[in-house]
Amino acid sequence: MTSVTTTTRSASREAAIPAPRTDAQLLAAYAETRDPHLREALVERFLPLARSIAKRYRKAEEPFDDLLQVASLGLLKAVDRFDPARGIAFSSFAVPTIVGELRRHFRDRCWSVRPPRELQERALEVDKYRTELTSRLGRSPSVREIGQALELADEQVLEALQAQQGMRAASLDAPRGNGDDQDATLADAHGILDPELMRAEHRATISRLFERLDERERRVLRLRFQEDMTQEQIGKIVGVSQMQVSRIIRGAIAKLSAARGDV
Repeated sequence: MTSVTTTTRSASREAAIPAPRTDAQLLAAYAETRDPHLREALVERFLPLARSIAKRYRKAEEPFDDLLQVASLGLLKAVDRFDPARGIAFSSFAVPTIVGELRRHFRDRCWSVRPPRELQERALEVDKYRTELTSRLGRSPSVREIGQALELADEQVLEALQAQQGMRAASLDAPRGNGDDQDATLADAHGILDPELMRAEHRATISRLFERLDERERRVLRLRFQEDMTQEQIGKIVGVSQMQVSRIIRGAIAKLSAARGDV
């Protein structure tokens, strides 16, 4: 009698424990009830899918945790938007949704210089297939091989590869690290200091300062410092003595020094 009672109780407990739900059952129940617990259970089940897709887009300069977060957001959107009544597998719907979210992340947040959106999309696609072909072939694929895989012309592939460089900006202070000069930076290859810029600034300053002088003072300074005349020669031209020329020059320079802070 006791064994029968025990068996009956065990059967009752097993009947009370709900059977595990399949993915299809969970998706159907969530679509009907929008129960947040069911949503959480679905995300946990399909998180490995999001992780595997994020790994496909992993790059050295982009933290994987950020990509996984973006892929998880895409998974959430897929769970919320999926309609079981359409009769397609959830993974067939989720993968494009997650991939689209990752591409949007790269397109909107990872470009230092933004080319047209169509070119951004193509650059990401080319970069993805270049990585896959490199792994498959054991070497870097040619432009022709990438183009054949994506049905693109060579010019389109080259344009996409060039646009890909706009995803990250390099510092002008970064070392070039080649040649004999190991301390050379990228800025060294983009021009040199032009001494004429400093001279132009000085000329502009002097021009404003000269407005503080009278006509005779400006003429004497030009003859002395621009024409390189002696004080005796200047005196004959201006009609004053050499000593007066010296006083005019000293007085004009004092005016310029006093006015320098105002310019």
